Amino acid sequence: MLAPTRLVTPALLRQPILVRVVTFSTKAAPKEKEQYNKQTTNVAPTTYRFIYPEFLPDPKVEWRNPIREKLERMDMIDRRSQIEIPEFYVGSVLAVTSSDPHAAGKVSRFVGICIQRERCGLRARFILRNIVDEQGVEVLYEMYDPTIQKIEVLRLEKRLDDHLLYLRDALPEYSTFDPNMEPEVMEDGAAVPVNDVQVRLRPRPWLERWERQNLKGVANIDEYLTDKRRRTAKEHEKPWEKYDLMKQYRSTIPEEEQKEIYAEVYSQLHQMELQRKRNKRKRSFVKPTKLA
Repeated sequence: MLAPTRLVTPALLRQPILVRVVTFSTKAAPKEKEQYNKQTTNVAPTTYRFIYPEFLPDPKVEWRNPIREKLERMDMIDRRSQIEIPEFYVGSVLAVTSSDPHAAGKVSRFVGICIQRERCGLRARFILRNIVDEQGVEVLYEMYDPTIQKIEVLRLEKRLDDHLLYLRDALPEYSTFDPNMEPEVMEDGAAVPVNDVQVRLRPRPWLERWERQNLKGVANIDEYLTDKRRRTAKEHEKPWEKYDLMKQYRSTIPEEEQKEIYAEVYSQLHQMELQRKRNKRKRSFVKPTKLA
């Protein structure tokens, strides 16, 4: 409101003018800061979808149940807090120690190469294969089975294919591993190596028609195929499926849903990884017997 000119006297003009300065901080409030830290710390790395694939639900909609999946993830976290389930892939060499009522010491240890890893949630499982006394032996393990006491990774690596079931028809040298094999040490943070070896199959008959599966890890499939089998395999090819976006969508979990799931379990898994590294450093340190 403007004052009339007759009320403005020289005395009023000589008075100091007070200016109100409003100070404010650009820092977030405590609650906002906690919420920001929670959002940033719960962002799981993109590698989690390969390290922990069993945390993702089944992509088939008719088999989905959000409540059951959430309860299963809680049980999986509890199980991982009791036993260390390390990172491994198809093609890695593992040693699994489990309780066996028929074993002499009530405990059995099996060493073999992982030829398949499938299913999700508490139903996740993997298959190990080895040649024992010139016979192929395979053991199927439920990953979250309470009878499993220890899982060791003796050689961490990947292969060219998603499964190695064709090792059943390959030469035995590709599936033979020493039961007393020592673990191979890798540097922390190093990339997982990819073994690009191509195995050689034995002559037919085979357990499956491997020529129809577009396998990259097999070298001599064409040697045992006749013209008729080549034509049949050509007829069963489906090269257009790699362009079928709906099939890819139905067979995978959307990336947004993956981030939401891994953000839910990231804090617990991250704490377990840190604790595992601390325990590893403690085991590697040997206290000197004599001081200098």
